[in-house]
Amino acid sequence: MALDTGTKAPDFTLPSTSGGTVSLASLRGKKTVLYFYPTDDTPGCTAEACDFRDNLARVTKLGANVFGVSKDSLASHDKFRGKYSLTFPLLSDAGNVVARAYGAYGKKKLYGREYEGTIRTTYIIDEAGKIAAVWSPVKVPGHVDKVLAALSGESAEAPAKPAKVAAKPAKKAPAKAAKPAKKKKN
Repeated sequence: MALDTGTKAPDFTLPSTSGGTVSLASLRGKKTVLYFYPTDDTPGCTAEACDFRDNLARVTKLGANVFGVSKDSLASHDKFRGKYSLTFPLLSDAGNVVARAYGAYGKKKLYGREYEGTIRTTYIIDEAGKIAAVWSPVKVPGHVDKVLAALSGESAEAPAKPAKVAAKPAKKAPAKAAKPAKKKKN
């Protein structure tokens, strides 16, 4: 289960594609977008990573940095970053230790089959190390826009859809005259 807003974010230290390690303690004083994803180079994970890449300047302008986290190795992350020109660090969480601490690992369902795995989850962690916003499970289309809205202080949810105006009833086509039934030949 995902962590609640206002709670202290669990500390972590993970190997990073930027070299060395990244720890939550080293990120204090700056907003952090920490997103957990199942695996490198799959359609949903690629779409999410590319959306963060394409909006990275907007995220950093709002005073935040971005880190993607999955169980994949640094070698896999490096290949993924290179293939899609990802410009932010990916962190390797072998064994899903940090994902579990953040509630981003647990039971999932796919085609009626239950299994354990990474639950696509995003956190904004504030400058003091507390959870400022959380999305779990994440639906990739439009997700980065929600993160940007939360970072800028706007609502983190999608705007309500406008009510539909009742349409005028369609005119009925004139009824066609019934054809006489054909007689069956014996």
